[in-house]
Amino acid sequence: MLWWVVPLVIVLWILPLVVDPYQAMQLTYGLIFAIAALGFNLLLGYTGLLSFGHSAYFGVGAYAVAFLVKYGKISSMEVFLVGAIVASVVITALFGFVCVRYTRIFFGILTLALSQVLWSLAFKFFWVTGGTDGLRVPTPKLLGGLVGASDDKMAFIAHGYYYYVLVVFFVAVAAMWVIVNSPFGKALQAIRDNETRAEFVGIQIWRYRWVAFLISGVFTGVAGALWVPLAGLTTPEIMHWTFSGKIVFMTVLGGFRTFTGPIIGGIVYNYLETYAVGVTVYWQMLLGTVLVVLVLALPNGIVGTVARVLGGLRRSRA
Repeated sequence: MLWWVVPLVIVLWILPLVVDPYQAMQLTYGLIFAIAALGFNLLLGYTGLLSFGHSAYFGVGAYAVAFLVKYGKISSMEVFLVGAIVASVVITALFGFVCVRYTRIFFGILTLALSQVLWSLAFKFFWVTGGTDGLRVPTPKLLGGLVGASDDKMAFIAHGYYYYVLVVFFVAVAAMWVIVNSPFGKALQAIRDNETRAEFVGIQIWRYRWVAFLISGVFTGVAGALWVPLAGLTTPEIMHWTFSGKIVFMTVLGGFRTFTGPIIGGIVYNYLETYAVGVTVYWQMLLGTVLVVLVLALPNGIVGTVARVLGGLRRSRA
Protein backbone atom coordinates (compact mmCIF):
# COMPACT_ATOMS: atom_id res chain seq x y z
CA MET A 1 0.00 0.00 0.00
CA LEU A 2 3.05 2.26 -0.19
CA TRP A 3 2.74 2.83 -3.94
CA TRP A 4 3.10 6.58 -3.35
CA VAL A 5 6.61 6.34 -1.88
CA VAL A 6 8.57 6.23 -5.15
CA PRO A 7 6.71 9.15 -6.80
CA LEU A 8 7.12 11.18 -3.59
CA VAL A 9 10.87 10.53 -3.50
CA ILE A 10 11.20 11.59 -7.14
CA VAL A 11 9.20 14.79 -6.58
CA LEU A 12 11.17 15.78 -3.49
CA TRP A 13 14.44 15.06 -5.28
CA ILE A 14 13.77 17.19 -8.35
CA LEU A 15 11.84 19.99 -6.62
CA PRO A 16 14.86 22.26 -5.89
CA LEU A 17 15.69 22.16 -9.58
CA VAL A 18 12.33 23.62 -10.64
CA VAL A 19 11.46 26.06 -7.84
CA ASP A 20 13.21 29.19 -6.61
CA PRO A 21 15.71 28.93 -3.71
CA TYR A 22 13.30 30.47 -1.20
CA GLN A 23 10.70 27.77 -1.79
CA ALA A 24 13.36 25.08 -1.50
CA MET A 25 14.44 26.60 1.83
CA GLN A 26 10.84 26.59 3.07
CA LEU A 27 10.51 22.93 2.15
CA THR A 28 13.74 22.24 4.05
CA TYR A 29 12.17 23.78 7.14
CA GLY A 30 9.08 21.66 6.57
CA LEU A 31 11.10 18.43 6.32
CA ILE A 32 12.91 19.28 9.56
CA PHE A 33 9.65 19.94 11.38
CA ALA A 34 8.31 16.69 9.93
CA ILE A 35 11.17 14.78 11.59
CA ALA A 36 10.35 16.45 14.92
CA ALA A 37 6.63 15.67 14.60
CA LEU A 38 7.41 12.10 13.55
CA GLY A 39 9.38 11.59 16.75
CA PHE A 40 6.70 13.27 18.86
CA ASN A 41 4.01 11.03 17.37
CA LEU A 42 5.77 7.91 18.66
CA LEU A 43 4.59 9.07 22.07
CA LEU A 44 1.21 10.57 21.18
CA GLY A 45 -0.04 8.33 18.40
CA TYR A 46 1.57 5.00 19.28
CA THR A 47 2.05 5.13 23.06
CA GLY A 48 -0.85 7.37 24.07
CA LEU A 49 1.27 9.93 25.95
CA LEU A 50 0.80 13.65 25.28
CA SER A 51 4.01 15.60 25.87
CA PHE A 52 4.05 19.38 26.23
CA GLY A 53 7.83 19.50 26.54
CA HIS A 54 9.30 18.39 23.23
CA SER A 55 10.65 21.85 22.59
CA ALA A 56 13.29 20.96 25.20
CA TYR A 57 14.73 18.17 23.06
CA PHE A 58 14.54 20.26 19.91
CA GLY A 59 16.46 22.94 21.79
CA VAL A 60 18.95 20.43 23.19
CA GLY A 61 19.83 19.38 19.65
CA ALA A 62 20.17 22.99 18.53
CA TYR A 63 22.27 24.06 21.51
CA ALA A 64 24.49 20.98 21.17
CA VAL A 65 25.40 22.23 17.70
CA ALA A 66 25.88 25.80 18.92
CA PHE A 67 28.18 24.66 21.75
CA LEU A 68 30.26 22.54 19.36
CA VAL A 69 30.69 25.61 17.16
CA LYS A 70 31.47 28.06 19.97
CA TYR A 71 33.59 25.93 22.28
CA GLY A 72 34.84 23.15 19.97
CA LYS A 73 35.40 25.24 16.83
CA ILE A 74 33.79 22.40 14.85
CA SER A 75 32.05 22.90 11.50
CA SER A 76 31.25 19.34 10.42
CA MET A 77 27.53 18.56 10.14
CA GLU A 78 28.15 14.88 10.86
CA VAL A 79 29.78 15.77 14.19
CA PHE A 80 26.85 18.09 14.90
CA LEU A 81 24.38 15.24 14.43
CA VAL A 82 26.37 12.88 16.64
CA GLY A 83 26.66 15.55 19.32
CA ALA A 84 22.93 16.28 19.15
CA ILE A 85 22.08 12.58 19.44
CA VAL A 86 24.36 12.13 22.47
CA ALA A 87 22.98 15.23 24.19
CA SER A 88 19.39 14.18 23.42
CA VAL A 89 19.98 10.68 24.80
CA VAL A 90 21.36 12.07 28.07
CA ILE A 91 18.53 14.56 28.60
CA THR A 92 15.66 12.31 27.48
CA ALA A 93 16.97 9.37 29.49
CA LEU A 94 16.93 11.54 32.61
CA PHE A 95 13.61 13.25 31.92
CA GLY A 96 12.00 10.01 30.77
CA PHE A 97 13.00 8.28 34.00
CA VAL A 98 10.89 10.84 35.86
CA CYS A 99 7.99 11.29 33.44
CA VAL A 100 7.00 7.83 32.21
CA ARG A 101 5.98 6.71 35.68
CA TYR A 102 2.89 8.86 35.16
CA THR A 103 0.23 9.12 32.45
CA ARG A 104 -2.43 11.50 31.17
CA ILE A 105 -2.35 15.06 32.53
CA PHE A 106 0.36 14.25 35.08
CA PHE A 107 2.72 13.16 32.30
CA GLY A 108 1.94 16.27 30.27
CA ILE A 109 2.51 18.64 33.19
CA LEU A 110 5.81 16.97 34.11
CA THR A 111 7.14 17.22 30.56
CA LEU A 112 6.06 20.87 30.45
CA ALA A 113 7.71 21.66 33.79
CA LEU A 114 11.01 19.99 32.89
CA SER A 115 11.17 21.71 29.51
CA GLN A 116 10.65 25.06 31.23
CA VAL A 117 13.56 24.27 33.53
CA LEU A 118 15.82 23.93 30.49
CA TRP A 119 14.36 27.09 28.99
CA SER A 120 15.09 28.96 32.21
CA LEU A 121 18.69 27.70 32.26
CA ALA A 122 19.22 28.76 28.65
CA PHE A 123 17.65 32.14 29.43
CA LYS A 124 19.52 32.88 32.68
CA PHE A 125 22.99 31.48 31.99
CA PHE A 126 23.65 34.06 29.30
CA TRP A 127 27.43 33.83 29.69
CA VAL A 128 27.19 30.24 28.42
CA THR A 129 24.15 30.24 26.15
CA GLY A 130 24.17 33.85 24.99
CA GLY A 131 20.79 34.45 26.63
CA THR A 132 18.25 36.18 24.42
CA ASP A 133 21.04 37.18 22.03
CA GLY A 134 21.59 33.49 21.32
CA LEU A 135 24.54 31.73 19.77
CA ARG A 136 25.42 32.11 16.12
CA VAL A 137 25.83 28.95 14.02
CA PRO A 138 27.51 29.44 10.63
CA THR A 139 26.87 27.31 7.57
CA PRO A 140 28.37 23.86 8.22
CA LYS A 141 30.52 21.60 6.08
CA LEU A 142 28.83 18.46 4.78
CA LEU A 143 30.11 14.94 4.19
CA GLY A 144 33.32 15.33 6.13
CA GLY A 145 34.20 18.62 4.49
CA LEU A 146 33.69 17.44 0.90
CA VAL A 147 30.80 19.88 0.53
CA GLY A 148 31.16 23.35 2.01
CA ALA A 149 29.33 26.64 1.84
CA SER A 150 29.84 28.58 -1.37
CA ASP A 151 29.85 32.34 -1.72
CA ASP A 152 26.15 32.13 -2.46
CA LYS A 153 24.78 30.88 0.87
CA MET A 154 21.20 30.79 -0.39
CA ALA A 155 22.17 28.48 -3.25
CA PHE A 156 23.99 26.20 -0.82
CA ILE A 157 20.98 26.00 1.48
CA ALA A 158 18.53 25.48 -1.38
CA HIS A 159 20.55 22.66 -2.95
CA GLY A 160 23.41 21.12 -0.98
CA TYR A 161 21.85 21.48 2.45
CA TYR A 162 18.37 20.63 1.17
CA TYR A 163 19.55 17.28 -0.17
CA TYR A 164 21.45 16.61 3.04
CA VAL A 165 18.29 17.20 5.10
CA LEU A 166 16.28 15.16 2.61
CA VAL A 167 18.55 12.12 3.05
CA VAL A 168 18.36 12.41 6.85
CA PHE A 169 14.59 12.76 6.51
CA PHE A 170 14.34 9.55 4.47
CA VAL A 171 16.54 7.71 6.99
CA ALA A 172 14.37 8.99 9.86
CA VAL A 173 11.13 7.95 8.14
CA ALA A 174 12.51 4.49 7.32
CA ALA A 175 13.78 4.04 10.88
CA MET A 176 10.46 5.10 12.40
CA TRP A 177 8.57 2.82 10.01
CA VAL A 178 10.65 -0.13 11.18
CA ILE A 179 10.16 0.85 14.83
CA VAL A 180 6.38 1.21 14.75
CA ASN A 181 5.92 -2.02 12.78
CA SER A 182 8.30 -4.05 14.95
CA PRO A 183 7.23 -6.11 17.99
CA PHE A 184 8.35 -3.15 20.09
CA GLY A 185 5.99 -0.83 18.19
CA LYS A 186 3.13 -3.28 18.51
CA ALA A 187 3.78 -3.48 22.24
CA LEU A 188 3.54 0.31 22.47
CA GLN A 189 0.19 0.22 20.70
CA ALA A 190 -0.99 -2.48 23.10
CA ILE A 191 -0.01 -0.26 26.02
CA ARG A 192 -1.88 2.63 24.41
CA ASP A 193 -5.05 0.60 23.86
CA ASN A 194 -5.18 -1.24 27.20
CA GLU A 195 -2.40 -0.86 29.73
CA THR A 196 -3.83 -3.49 32.09
CA ARG A 197 -4.05 -6.22 29.46
CA ALA A 198 -0.61 -5.32 28.11
CA GLU A 199 0.88 -5.73 31.58
CA PHE A 200 -1.02 -9.00 32.05
CA VAL A 201 0.61 -10.57 28.97
CA GLY A 202 4.08 -9.69 30.24
CA ILE A 203 4.87 -6.29 28.70
CA GLN A 204 7.02 -4.17 31.03
CA ILE A 205 5.05 -0.94 30.79
CA TRP A 206 7.56 1.42 32.37
CA ARG A 207 10.53 0.15 30.35
CA TYR A 208 8.70 0.30 27.01
CA ARG A 209 7.48 3.84 27.69
CA TRP A 210 10.95 4.94 28.71
CA VAL A 211 12.51 3.58 25.51
CA ALA A 212 9.76 5.22 23.43
CA PHE A 213 10.41 8.50 25.24
CA LEU A 214 14.11 8.15 24.50
CA ILE A 215 13.60 7.46 20.79
CA SER A 216 11.07 10.27 20.49
CA GLY A 217 13.43 12.79 22.08
CA VAL A 218 16.35 11.72 19.87
CA PHE A 219 14.30 12.24 16.69
CA THR A 220 13.30 15.70 17.88
CA GLY A 221 16.89 16.48 18.87
CA VAL A 222 18.11 15.54 15.39
CA ALA A 223 15.51 17.91 13.96
CA GLY A 224 16.86 20.68 16.18
CA ALA A 225 20.41 19.98 15.01
CA LEU A 226 19.31 20.25 11.37
CA TRP A 227 17.28 23.39 12.04
CA VAL A 228 19.91 25.58 13.70
CA PRO A 229 22.40 25.83 10.76
CA LEU A 230 19.46 26.77 8.58
CA ALA A 231 18.28 29.47 11.00
CA GLY A 232 21.84 30.58 11.73
CA LEU A 233 21.07 31.35 15.38
CA THR A 234 19.73 29.51 18.41
CA THR A 235 17.95 31.29 21.29
CA PRO A 236 15.99 30.15 24.37
CA GLU A 237 12.80 30.83 22.43
CA ILE A 238 12.91 27.37 20.80
CA MET A 239 12.85 25.77 24.27
CA HIS A 240 9.74 27.66 25.37
CA TRP A 241 6.51 25.74 25.87
CA THR A 242 4.92 27.61 22.96
CA PHE A 243 7.28 25.81 20.58
CA SER A 244 6.12 22.51 22.10
CA GLY A 245 2.61 23.65 21.21
CA LYS A 246 3.69 24.04 17.58
CA ILE A 247 4.92 20.44 17.49
CA VAL A 248 1.61 19.28 18.96
CA PHE A 249 -0.29 21.32 16.34
CA MET A 250 1.79 19.86 13.52
CA THR A 251 1.01 16.31 14.60
CA VAL A 252 -2.69 16.87 15.22
CA LEU A 253 -3.05 18.86 12.00
CA GLY A 254 -1.65 16.03 9.89
CA GLY A 255 -3.35 13.26 11.84
CA PHE A 256 -1.69 11.62 14.83
CA ARG A 257 -3.37 8.26 14.31
CA THR A 258 -1.60 7.75 10.99
CA PHE A 259 2.08 7.25 10.20
CA THR A 260 2.27 9.90 7.49
CA GLY A 261 0.10 12.44 9.33
CA PRO A 262 2.90 14.11 11.31
CA ILE A 263 5.01 14.37 8.15
CA ILE A 264 2.27 16.17 6.24
CA GLY A 265 1.40 18.22 9.32
CA GLY A 266 4.97 19.46 9.79
CA ILE A 267 5.27 20.58 6.18
CA VAL A 268 1.80 22.16 6.00
CA TYR A 269 2.20 23.97 9.32
CA ASN A 270 5.44 25.59 8.18
CA TYR A 271 3.77 26.98 5.07
CA LEU A 272 0.74 28.14 7.07
CA GLU A 273 2.94 30.01 9.52
CA THR A 274 5.04 31.56 6.74
CA TYR A 275 1.90 32.73 4.95
CA ALA A 276 0.39 34.17 8.14
CA VAL A 277 3.58 36.09 9.01
CA GLY A 278 3.69 37.57 5.52
CA VAL A 279 0.06 38.66 5.53
CA THR A 280 -0.39 40.50 8.83
CA VAL A 281 1.40 41.63 11.96
CA TYR A 282 -1.33 39.81 13.87
CA TRP A 283 -0.16 36.53 12.41
CA GLN A 284 -0.56 34.62 15.70
CA MET A 285 -4.28 35.38 15.74
CA LEU A 286 -4.68 34.48 12.07
CA LEU A 287 -2.69 31.28 12.44
CA GLY A 288 -4.57 30.29 15.59
CA THR A 289 -7.92 30.86 13.88
CA VAL A 290 -6.91 28.82 10.83
CA LEU A 291 -5.62 25.98 12.97
CA VAL A 292 -8.75 25.90 15.16
CA VAL A 293 -10.98 25.80 12.08
CA LEU A 294 -8.88 23.05 10.49
CA VAL A 295 -8.86 20.94 13.64
CA LEU A 296 -12.64 21.32 14.08
CA ALA A 297 -13.34 20.67 10.40
CA LEU A 298 -10.81 17.82 10.14
CA PRO A 299 -10.88 16.01 13.52
CA ASN A 300 -8.90 13.11 12.06
CA GLY A 301 -6.26 15.42 10.60
CA ILE A 302 -5.46 15.97 6.94
CA VAL A 303 -4.26 12.42 6.24
CA GLY A 304 -6.98 10.78 8.32
CA THR A 305 -9.70 12.77 6.57
CA VAL A 306 -8.32 12.00 3.11
CA ALA A 307 -8.11 8.30 3.96
CA ARG A 308 -11.68 8.37 5.25
CA VAL A 309 -12.98 10.08 2.11
CA LEU A 310 -11.15 7.65 -0.18
CA GLY A 311 -12.46 4.71 1.84
CA GLY A 312 -16.00 6.02 1.48
CA LEU A 313 -15.57 6.40 -2.29
CA ARG A 314 -14.32 2.82 -2.59
CA ARG A 315 -17.29 1.48 -0.59
CA SER A 316 -19.76 3.49 -2.69
CA ARG A 317 -18.29 2.09 -5.93
CA ALA A 318 -18.42 -1.42 -4.55
